[in-house]
Amino acid sequence: MQYSKSLLRGLTTLERYTCSIYHAQRILSSRYFRTTSACSTSRKDVDADPDSLRAKPKAKTNLRRTASASLPIRSNPTPTRGEIQTVFTLTTSQRYLLSRLRGLPNPPEHSRILHESWWVPAWGPDGKKKKGEVFVFGNGSFVCWGLEEEDAKKFGSQVLGRVPEFQVAPLKVPETEELEFVTDPSQETRLQGDLIILGKTSSPSSEDILPTQLPPTALPQETLLARYAFSQALSRSTALSALEVSLNDYLSSMASLPHSLEETSKPGMGRKQLIMKLGQLMKFRQGLNLNKENFSDVPDFYWEEPELERHFKAMSDALEVNHRTDSVNDKITYAAEVQSVLRQLLTESSTHRMELVIIALIAVEVVIALIRDGPELWDMVQGKPSEV
Repeated sequence: MQYSKSLLRGLTTLERYTCSIYHAQRILSSRYFRTTSACSTSRKDVDADPDSLRAKPKAKTNLRRTASASLPIRSNPTPTRGEIQTVFTLTTSQRYLLSRLRGLPNPPEHSRILHESWWVPAWGPDGKKKKGEVFVFGNGSFVCWGLEEEDAKKFGSQVLGRVPEFQVAPLKVPETEELEFVTDPSQETRLQGDLIILGKTSSPSSEDILPTQLPPTALPQETLLARYAFSQALSRSTALSALEVSLNDYLSSMASLPHSLEETSKPGMGRKQLIMKLGQLMKFRQGLNLNKENFSDVPDFYWEEPELERHFKAMSDALEVNHRTDSVNDKITYAAEVQSVLRQLLTESSTHRMELVIIALIAVEVVIALIRDGPELWDMVQGKPSEV
């Protein structure tokens, strides 16, 4: 009797446990289907908008995630602080030939070479009193301080656009980055969140890194080198964004190859196309790692200027330039492995065709020999004397 009661209690407990699992599965299933539905809805939205397929890696950088760090400064203005202005970066091509700017007719006033950039101290569109400062870099980017997006694009078309053969491999869609800055002589120059503060700076260790006589500038001359350091990091980020978008387009063009191999056991691409794709891949890696203006090394200019190096690294780290560079290298490595497999398949296919051709030639030679010497061989087999 006691055994039956114990068995009954055990069965009752097991039944409750089973019911609990069943209800938990139903809850999880309902959540899963709601999530799946939301994901499918977002996919429909993406399919409906082709522009949304374009990768925007810079929108997910650490700079965007830490933007709240600038809120105390934005919400508590001080008497020494200036108005918040825009820093707009634009990348329009893979490379600029800065040497072409020397022969520019009617160049912007006081424009000159400043280290690895072409510096325009003060520029503004016709009809506007407000002027901004522009740094043009050889990686296909220019950075505008104090100019809005519309004015920055006017600088690109009105100034850079009329220089012949200045842009190398122009982009179909320019890459942009927009930040803000504020001047405050009572604060230290730094990057806080997504806001650049231009304030106190120490004197450079060498007097040669600045022009002997600075022209009139749109922004304080004391923070010129700090603006240069921030600008160089910003130009690298947008140039890297352009490379990321081009690489994503390239990977999309290669995405059907694994499926083609799985379905037809053929790559679906000829030798010439494969060699062209391999050349594009080598060009990506060269632009990422081997050019003078690469994305990994700190420019030599900052080795003797620790404060400027700190500004450059702060902006580069906030925009995750090194992490994104590693990510692009990993994608290139994967694409190179896929192409290596395809190259081996094409080589094996070519070798197989050559073997078939050789076998066919041998078969033809055997047939010709049989036609030519067949009767004589048959007579020898039959034991008949051959005719002389």
